[in-house]
Amino acid sequence: MKKLLKTVGLAVSGVVLSAGLASAATGSIGTTGPDSNNQITHSGTTSIGVTNDNYVGVNNDNDQDARSGNASATHNTSAGGAKSGDARNSSSASTNASVSNNSCTCALSGVNGGGSNSASINLTGPDSNNQIRFNETKTVRVNNDNDVRVNNNNDQDASSGSATVSGNTTGGSATSGSVSNTSSTSTSVRISN
Repeated sequence: MKKLLKTVGLAVSGVVLSAGLASAATGSIGTTGPDSNNQITHSGTTSIGVTNDNYVGVNNDNDQDARSGNASATHNTSAGGAKSGDARNSSSASTNASVSNNSCTCALSGVNGGGSNSASINLTGPDSNNQIRFNETKTVRVNNDNDVRVNNNNDQDASSGSATVSGNTTGGSATSGSVSNTSSTSTSVRISN
């Protein structure tokens, strides 16, 4: 019984464990008697959870309407030409969105960074049981939820008015104006997790 108490007392008084923020542990046992049971055991658990919930919404709504008036030359002795104006629509839209989540890098460096475990058992007596155990559990959970919604609505209407030459003794020309629609839309979304 005396031998057992001495072994337990030496094991408890001779072990120094310290764990820092970087999950490093050190321990040492020195100068123990014969048949002693010397153990250094460290169990460390590091668990990091990261959640990134990104929502990017782009809505481009472009409604354009262009109309030219009517031109007429009627009931003249000698009529000139009638020409309606041109109708044009032109639009350009550019959207750039960027989201960067660097928390994953920070999480991984928090788990892997820092010091290393070290332990030593020195000068133990004959028939001693000497054991060093380090058990480390490191868990990183990253949940990335990225929602991107892009809605481009482009509604263009262009109409040229009428050109009329009628009821004249001598008629001129009738020319309807030109109509054109031009649209350009560019959307760029970049998400980095």
